[in-house]
Amino acid sequence: MKCIGIIPARYGSVRFPGKPLAMIRGKSMIRRVYEQARSCTLLDDIVVATDDDRIFEHVAGFGKVVMTDNKHPNGTSRCLEAFQIINQEGTYTDQDSLINIQGDEPFIDPGQIEQIAHALKDLKKQIISLRMPLTNKEDSLNPDLVKVVCDVSGKALYFSRSPIPYYSRHGTHIRSDLEVIHYKHVGLYGFRIETLKKITTLPAGQLEIAESLEQLKWMEHGYEIFLEETTQHTIAVDTPEDLENI
Repeated sequence: MKCIGIIPARYGSVRFPGKPLAMIRGKSMIRRVYEQARSCTLLDDIVVATDDDRIFEHVAGFGKVVMTDNKHPNGTSRCLEAFQIINQEGTYTDQDSLINIQGDEPFIDPGQIEQIAHALKDLKKQIISLRMPLTNKEDSLNPDLVKVVCDVSGKALYFSRSPIPYYSRHGTHIRSDLEVIHYKHVGLYGFRIETLKKITTLPAGQLEIAESLEQLKWMEHGYEIFLEETTQHTIAVDTPEDLENI
């Protein structure tokens, strides 16, 4: 089974326009993501999917890139178009897999990508992602950090911007005597190609709209998401301030 990595790189970010080209100690952010992904031994290919000539020309100088439509509603949809462009000769089948690698995490751990690629070898699993334990109350209350709860097999039960679970008996969001109970969702996704083709055609879901989380739409329509556990911190760059901090 083959596995391809796609890195969506949109120029028009509301909070940080042009951030894929932002420089971090002599290298652009998108180049750092690409080079980290290239270190993953389980990927057969890595391609950047963009909608902007400036990003296209920049990435073409060091790696593979395709131009996609500028009207995609999300990175998942952009990944599918990029895959269709790449796969015109039928190199990949619907039973192969694709990993959506976030283009704004310049220090992404290649081991996390490999963790998802390895989990995708289980043909019974449609979608794979990652979760990381949270150990302080502030993170559990931060709506910018998406939380997730899973069953004993690692299948997601729900994602939320609110702290889940909530300990109503104790009147608090988190108990100090429980070390690992809240989990942060790490937004790295692996899909079976046939699953990716189907979920991009789904209508919007009520939970998706309420939480502004695309993955809830997939779950509302019966798709299962399995989460591997990681302890490796990820650093996303959403604003110019985030860039200064890293």
